[in-house]
Amino acid sequence: MTTTTIRTLLRSDELSCPSCVPKIEKSLLALPGVTRAEVKFSSGRIEVEHDPALSDVTALVNSVAKVGYAARPAAF
Repeated sequence: MTTTTIRTLLRSDELSCPSCVPKIEKSLLALPGVTRAEVKFSSGRIEVEHDPALSDVTALVNSVAKVGYAARPAAF
């Protein structure tokens, strides 16, 4: 069985302090199939590498919401 890892970009306008970065990354990395999560505090960009069969975009957005931040899919 092969796993397909894709890169999804999310964006959040609610990152008010750098301490939110590890909280969001930890929450995303706890999801099944997520191999990398990187939050760019200055731009509000959240880059996630994941297997969409295990965690889809909705799961990623919900994971960010669970720690108190709104995120949405972004094209760039």
